[in-house]
Amino acid sequence: MAQAVNKGGGVDLLGAHVTLTHANHSSSYEGTYTGESCGFIVEAPDLPTIYFAGDTNVFGDMALIRRIYAPGIAVLPIGDHFTMGPREAAVAAELVGATRVIPSHYGTFSLLTGTPETMRDLLPPDIELIAPAPGETVAL
Repeated sequence: MAQAVNKGGGVDLLGAHVTLTHANHSSSYEGTYTGESCGFIVEAPDLPTIYFAGDTNVFGDMALIRRIYAPGIAVLPIGDHFTMGPREAAVAAELVGATRVIPSHYGTFSLLTGTPETMRDLLPPDIELIAPAPGETVAL
């Protein structure tokens, strides 16, 4: 059953609780406005809390996501054209406080120049970068 949700609100879904968060990005499809961009938090029993930033740049309120949800894993875009790049994503990782980061939104076409290797060099040593190959799964 589909459930409507909005930023700051949450729903129980498939044994997890999903809460929408702010993302700082445009939102359109074929020139039509499609609503506000969002990220989301997934909290599930016996799993680390995961923050999916969505398409966004880094913004200071990511520190609130750390304070409220304390995610152990952050999925952050690094494409560096339509979203933040590796430099900004490294700062986002610190603001969010996750100990593991999975890069997203990169390498699918030539405009997206950010790479996991670039981000790895910018992260503090206490943050693990997990960069699976396309289609590869990751055990949490």
